[in-house]
This record gives sequence, structure tokens and C-alpha cells, in this order.
Amino acid sequence: MATPSVHPFASAVEVVAQPIITLRGVKKAYHTPAGDFWALHGIDLDIYPGEFVGIIGKSGAGKTTLLNMISGIDALTAGEVVVNGVRVHDLDEDRLALWRGRTLGVITQNFLLMPTLTLLENVLLPMDFCGLWQGRKSVERARDLLRQVELEDHIHKLPAAISGGQQQRVAIARALANDPPILLADEPTGRLDSGTAEGILRIFERLAAAGKTIVMVTHDLSLERRFSRVVWIADGRLVSDRQAALG
Repeated sequence: MATPSVHPFASAVEVVAQPIITLRGVKKAYHTPAGDFWALHGIDLDIYPGEFVGIIGKSGAGKTTLLNMISGIDALTAGEVVVNGVRVHDLDEDRLALWRGRTLGVITQNFLLMPTLTLLENVLLPMDFCGLWQGRKSVERARDLLRQVELEDHIHKLPAAISGGQQQRVAIARALANDPPILLADEPTGRLDSGTAEGILRIFERLAAAGKTIVMVTHDLSLERRFSRVVWIADGRLVSDRQAALG
């Protein structure tokens, strides 16, 4: 019988927890005309339920590739990724797409909203795909999520009719549509001004406090204090993993 892992930042009185995300020996090489480019060199990492983890590093460090390994968007070269008890890269494409829709909410700096659909319809998309909510219940849930990100009065607008910060809030509502336990955010504040970015970070902090596990990629060193834990990546290697200083 396996011995439960202890959260690396747990106090003596905290409950022993199992990681919700585990990476072991994760390597990723991209084949190029000049030869293989190694984006990741044997990453070992455990992430625990309810953590707000910042993956920090310079451009090209391997941050986004690391997220893609967790989500199964990109294929492994070597290693193992287990998310919420599932060996991600053992799934075929159909099972992977359904698993991803139910387990992960993905947020990017480009929002990726469907331009011809209203805000309400954009949030409904993941629910329609996974079939977890149907009919009136799905519409009620989409409305409630847009209410939580303060966009209830704009639900029938198209994305082009609202600001970039508002579009990112819609993207967060869409990521929460199927109530996934994990959110993956790739530079979600990268295209936003500082005031708007602050609002997005506060939403993430509230979600983490409510129990969501959030893994956020950024190259912005000033955000380090916002995370409960900071993982530094450089040249495809994990070079630091520590609890963030509060303040």
C-alpha cells in the first residue's frame, strides 16, 4: 500500500494530502531541421489541491510546454503525467478531449473566445461538449458564472463589444463551466493593463481560497508574491520550488 505524500509546505497539524498533479521525469523534445530541441529536461513536480502555483521563467524557458504536458495538448517524449488520478498520456484523443473538458479549465492571454457567439454562448460551449449540464440548467449556470465575474449585464454581447479585461473574465467563466478541479492559466494577464490584471488575479485568489487548484504561467517577476507557491523554470529545468513569501 502506497504511503500518502505530504504537502511540502504542510504544518504538523495539517492533513496529509495526495498531489492532484504529478510529473515524473517529464521530457519534451521538438524535432527541427537542426536537430532535436529539448524544451523540458526531466521535470519532477507535485502540485496539491487548493494550491495557487506560479510557474515563473523567461520567454522560452519551457513554461508553456510544461502546461501542455499537464493538459495533454502536446505529446510526451519521456516520463509520466498523472492528473486527478489519470495517466494523461495513456488516453486516446477522444477520451483525452472529454477528460480535459471535465477536469481542466484552460485560460490563455489571447482569450480565444468564439467571435460570432455571445458571451453567454461562449460559456455554454464546454457544457454542451461534455454534457454535464443541459437545457435550462446549463443556461442558468452560464448566467451565474458571468454574474460571478461581473458581466451579467453583457451576456448577449459579442466579444468584440467588450474590453480585453472583460473578455478575459469571460474566458475564466468559460473555464469554470464544468466545475473542473484544476485551472491552467498561460500568461492570463499578459495583454492587460495593471489595474485590469489586478482584478483577474483577485478572481484567481478567490477561486484558490474556495479550493480550486490553479497553475499559472508568467514571466512577470512582480507577481511572485501573489502565489502560494512559486516554481522557477530555466532552460527546460526546474531550478527552484518554494512557498511564496506573503506580502
